[in-house]
Amino acid sequence: MSAEGRACILEEPGAPAVVRDVTIEAPGPSEVLIKLVASGVCHTDLTVKMLKGNGMAFPIVLGHEGAGIIEQVGEGVKDLAPGDPVVIAYRAPCEQCPACRRGDPRHCYMALRPGQRIRRKSDGALCSQVLRCGTFSTHTVVHAKAAIKMPKEMPLDKACLIACGVITGVGAAMNTAPVFQGARVAVIGCGGVGLSVIQGAKLQHARQIIAVDINPVKLQWAKDFGATHTVNAKEVDPVAEVRKLTEDGWDGGVEFAYEATGIPKCTEQAVQMLSYGGTATTIGFPASTDSVNLNLGDMATGVYWNKAGLAVCHCGDALPSHDFPLMAQLYLEGKLKLDEMVTRKITLDDVEDAFHEMETGNVIRSVIML
Repeated sequence: MSAEGRACILEEPGAPAVVRDVTIEAPGPSEVLIKLVASGVCHTDLTVKMLKGNGMAFPIVLGHEGAGIIEQVGEGVKDLAPGDPVVIAYRAPCEQCPACRRGDPRHCYMALRPGQRIRRKSDGALCSQVLRCGTFSTHTVVHAKAAIKMPKEMPLDKACLIACGVITGVGAAMNTAPVFQGARVAVIGCGGVGLSVIQGAKLQHARQIIAVDINPVKLQWAKDFGATHTVNAKEVDPVAEVRKLTEDGWDGGVEFAYEATGIPKCTEQAVQMLSYGGTATTIGFPASTDSVNLNLGDMATGVYWNKAGLAVCHCGDALPSHDFPLMAQLYLEGKLKLDEMVTRKITLDDVEDAFHEMETGNVIRSVIML
């Protein structure tokens, strides 16, 4: 049975997001229809808007950081039922790509795709869904394996954050480049993802966690979330300062540096901050024309002599069926801060304002209450 609802949509390149009435078709085989409760406003949604759809066909339903309640299940769905609380994963392993076939679903590069089920009511136009999710909507349809069941006691306005920002950051430190106990860590960029990296490094028992940003408010947030030191890159050379803070008589630098800005220069700095044999991880969403310039031969910071590694993090290299419930459990045990990440709660009509706030204000996450 189809459902009626509202969604925040991009209707054409360069236009602001608008709220429209939509019709949501019944889920097909192996799909579920979800009534959304909450959705975080992630920078990726703003990026899709700024990149004029990023290759998707218009109209586009924004949003990919959502949590809600199962309302209908399609044919063949056995592990979910109406009434189940779920978080939506945008990277449910496809089980068919080479990575999945070799038993490495964390590095799946296809992801399971639902059929397009959301239509603009005014003209019946079929809508694309950002990252196969479309959570800036009262309802959405996703593949059943992308709907990850949550404990009943887990508040969904906090659980939605697990879907992208939190798992990306925490997963970077736990999965992509796992921090070992006693390691030194630098995190460049202290927005929602960077703060989650800090939490991940703390969970992994890092010895030093150095937060780097140009915004004093964000540096204070970093301290609140577990950073042991902060560096204002507007006031000092961040590479020199990190290496100074980590000097131990052997080799200054960190074993792990995470870039959470999407700025190429920050990736270069992350590599230069490494101790011998360290790993830099780039997380931020780059533009198609972005590139970095890495020195090979410098004895202290060059890639060759310092034996530096460079990793790339996509969604924390998560296995949602395992990692999302783990994040929920860590929250319920008081080991993962989620309440503190919700800066403001808004409605669908406030999305454009939230985008503006993201660009200019001090906000970790705006959460749309649906």
